[in-house]
Amino acid sequence: MGQVEYLLVDNNSQDRTYALLQALPQETAFYSLRETEIQSSYAARNKGIRAAKGEILVFTDADCRPQPGWLLRIVQPFLDPVAGPQTGIVAGEITALPGDSLLERFADRQAVLSQKHTLAHSFLPYGQTANLAVRRSIFDQVGLFRPYLTTGGDADLCWRILQQGWTIASAEQAIVQHRHRSTLADLRSQWRRYGRSNRYLHELHGIDLTQELTWRAWIYRWSRWLLKEVPIAFITGLTKVNSNRAGLSAWIDAMVETPLTLLCQQARAQGQRQAQIPEAAREIAWITSSYGLLAAQDE
Repeated sequence: MGQVEYLLVDNNSQDRTYALLQALPQETAFYSLRETEIQSSYAARNKGIRAAKGEILVFTDADCRPQPGWLLRIVQPFLDPVAGPQTGIVAGEITALPGDSLLERFADRQAVLSQKHTLAHSFLPYGQTANLAVRRSIFDQVGLFRPYLTTGGDADLCWRILQQGWTIASAEQAIVQHRHRSTLADLRSQWRRYGRSNRYLHELHGIDLTQELTWRAWIYRWSRWLLKEVPIAFITGLTKVNSNRAGLSAWIDAMVETPLTLLCQQARAQGQRQAQIPEAAREIAWITSSYGLLAAQDE
């Protein structure tokens, strides 16, 4: 416990989080901070980075639930005698908290939250800060998060680090759990944000934009669903539906898989098409360790 400090950063929350943190006994290892000037998760993380004293900084989010052994497992790749010295980033795994709604089951089948997707990115791998560890010394080399960026900052930081010759490692047993979206509005918002992230990273790093489906492709996908997938799911699901409740859920899931997939693709395309990166979001925050001074620099 004495080797770990816990920094909790409040970013203008609307509940009593900060007051409750302030009320904790001072001898605890929890330290509460506030970022009130910039409404951005990346600005809040920068606040924590500047205050941290450790050699390895590990990030997670307020809506995540770290599992037992998380911290020990996510720092292990840094200690590897061969690869460890060149490892600048370690990405733990993100799994779903239990959920029974149709949308939660859909997202779970897609493994939407898994770092396996981001670590396989076609440009360069990256990890999401819901479960990410970074060497503190690297921030002096590449800068902090872009504080005015609202999405895509995880990839941006990781790519800046990797482009300096560091490597990224995966720690699949270092797990945090996160709840999937349970309403259609939240699901669409999530995928629109993915689209905005694509646009911002395209502007910052030149990555390819996600190709939108053509009208011909849309018609084909919907026709295939209606004329082939629905009849097959209906026929093969009759026995399962009659046998148990789980069979009914599986049948419903099969019926809505394609419509939900197309809805997510449409929301992502919409977000990508409508996004325009604010000029301020191009700024990288910098920190001088010896003085704790903040500067800003365009990449």
